[in-house]
Amino acid sequence: MSDPGKQLELFDVLGAQEGFDLEFKRSRDHLPGDLWETYSAFANSDGGTIYLGISEQGEDIRALGVTDPDRLLRDFWSAVNNRGKVSHCLVTNKDVEVLRLDDGAQVIAIKVPRAGRRERPVYVGQDPFNGTFRRNHEGDYRCTRQEVERMFADRSEEPADHRILKGFGMADLDQLSLKQYRNRFASRILDHAWLAEDDKGLLRKLGGWSLDRSTGAEGLTVAGLLMFGKHEAITDKDAVPGFHLDYREHLTDDLNIRWTDRLTFDGTWEANLFQFYQRVIAKLGTGPGIKVPFDLDPEGYRKPVTPVHEALQEALVNALIHADHFGQGGVVIDRWTDRFEFSNPGTLLVSHEQLLQGGISECRNKALQRMFQMLGVGDKAGSGIDKIKKSWSAQRWASPRLKETLRPDRVQLVLSMVSMLPEEVLTDLRERCGPAFEDLGGDEVQALVQAHLEEDVTNQDLQDMLSLHRTDITKLLKGLVRKSLLRPIGIGRGTRYVLGPAFTPTKGGISPTKRGISPTKAAISPTKAPISPTKEIPDLPIDLRLIAESIRSTKRAGREQMEDAILALCQGRFLSLDDLAALLGRQQEGIRDKYVSPLTKQGLLERRYPDKPNHRDQAYRTVMNEATKQA
Repeated sequence: MSDPGKQLELFDVLGAQEGFDLEFKRSRDHLPGDLWETYSAFANSDGGTIYLGISEQGEDIRALGVTDPDRLLRDFWSAVNNRGKVSHCLVTNKDVEVLRLDDGAQVIAIKVPRAGRRERPVYVGQDPFNGTFRRNHEGDYRCTRQEVERMFADRSEEPADHRILKGFGMADLDQLSLKQYRNRFASRILDHAWLAEDDKGLLRKLGGWSLDRSTGAEGLTVAGLLMFGKHEAITDKDAVPGFHLDYREHLTDDLNIRWTDRLTFDGTWEANLFQFYQRVIAKLGTGPGIKVPFDLDPEGYRKPVTPVHEALQEALVNALIHADHFGQGGVVIDRWTDRFEFSNPGTLLVSHEQLLQGGISECRNKALQRMFQMLGVGDKAGSGIDKIKKSWSAQRWASPRLKETLRPDRVQLVLSMVSMLPEEVLTDLRERCGPAFEDLGGDEVQALVQAHLEEDVTNQDLQDMLSLHRTDITKLLKGLVRKSLLRPIGIGRGTRYVLGPAFTPTKGGISPTKRGISPTKAAISPTKAPISPTKEIPDLPIDLRLIAESIRSTKRAGREQMEDAILALCQGRFLSLDDLAALLGRQQEGIRDKYVSPLTKQGLLERRYPDKPNHRDQAYRTVMNEATKQA
């Protein structure tokens, strides 16, 4: 709630929300009508913060304040607890706060958490198929009926793979798969009581055959068919018609070769989950980056002998048991010379943060999970990702990266075999930073290495890499900014950091093109890595430096002089705010607020991405008309 002693700058407020999605509502004296669409979108995506009393037009963000915060809060609490307005109240008192800014304006911050799977869909009004929203990089969007139905399916107490398939039976199963599974089970626990059952009895124990006690009907379940079924039966229109499994190897630098090996259904094998697992795990355990191949147990089955093998095994099984096999795209495993990528349809059933913390087990297909556990794979304690992270960390490889995307809903796990602290990068950073580099902590060094390798680093990147909470990572990044070791770009979830002015230009480390500057063209490429406005810029085209020199050499350029310089620099080329700030020797925020935004509104500048004002690679070009020709 309101804290009269909390005097804050606007950008301090927004900076505190780094790693979160943000939405600004300019409404000053009433709750805006689209507030609830954003509330629904945040809840059904990954959460975010809504600000009332702040306007946003392109890059121009201003605090207008609200006239009567107490009344707006009463209206908000009344509405959010009204089931006719919104389906779930997810916020508590600690999530809603009145902030008093330095200029006296008061704004309301509403932090909307990600809804749990049993709360989704969170919808506006009383019709979930018309009032459910989600959010992507372009903003809020209304969900399709199919998307809402998938949320309801995930919400069900009955796992997706427990459903009995009418009209399907033992004849739809591949007998070889059942026999091989039984043998693998026995090789692990020879005297297990379930092995005394016949095939149907074993399936009952595993969850592959079930009885509906309300009707007395029994039959093959989705799990039984997916794990052991014949491919033709699995993809039947009454079963899982979109089922797809694909393993692809890309172990060549030849761009004309799409893959060096591929395993997908080709009619020579029954493409069920068990057969796919057996074939793919054999391929993952050898080849580039894998120093020790899988060992063989007494029955001739592969077993992991190193933490890397265990991690790959866990990642493969996770993709198979957590997939929404009724979704789009199927399970796809890609192997490259320097990384593995595991991708499956569906959304995360817990938040990204909960998943990284471990200890919470939410599996979409619990019967499939049990089937793999009987083979000794597929963690149940909610520590699968943690096990993978520890295995990868032991190799000093870059931390696993987990990514969730919408439309279509997919989850991707990337396991890179690139060192997380390459010696050549550390050497380059030491040379450019000087003695101050030796005083940094391990987490700070990791953040700088990531910024060097990827040309930027985000809060989310470091959540994947470090054992720190999101807020602690924010403090770490802000500390590096204060030391001039990093420089922030953007706000909220879109905030990214690039190497700051404390780093001198490299002599042989990062090439000019790596920093976003083409040495052969007159235009500056609007890539992610910015140029510090406080340093000399020897790699910039000479004509641009000459245009900017009169501004750069003085701190007191007039508005007309600045605007003329910007229009001249952007003539015939797209320049980013970073480029302009570097050329003109000014702060990016001042360039944006005082000149670029007004010139864009006047139609004198055009955006590279006109429909996405906050695009991370946004850039500007002069619009050639009579006004700009005169300028």
